[in-house]
Amino acid sequence: MPSYTYICETCSEKFEMVSTIKEYQERPKCTFCNSKKTVRSYQDDLSTLNTSIKLSDSEIKTLGHLANRNSDKMSEDQKIALYKKHNSYKDEPSHKELPSGMSRMKKPKGKP
Repeated sequence: MPSYTYICETCSEKFEMVSTIKEYQERPKCTFCNSKKTVRSYQDDLSTLNTSIKLSDSEIKTLGHLANRNSDKMSEDQKIALYKKHNSYKDEPSHKELPSGMSRMKKPKGKP
């Protein structure tokens, strides 16, 4: 079933509605404040069309589904910044001195 994203003009919250095309509502009630002053957020709905199938909250079964849905909502700049944040330690050389009498093991070649 299609998932539609709306923005409430009263409380400025985003919410999703899952419904058939037959049951589609142009202005559903906000799930946060019950206001009928809602607008469809086409930008959020269209951003996932080119990447993957958008799952509703009840359809998410694994962390992988959740990760894919969250990354689909991120811009390329955000993805790059997140990648750098989580992988920056790999680029930094280890400068810590070992206690006397100890030595570092060398990594075998060909393994990450």
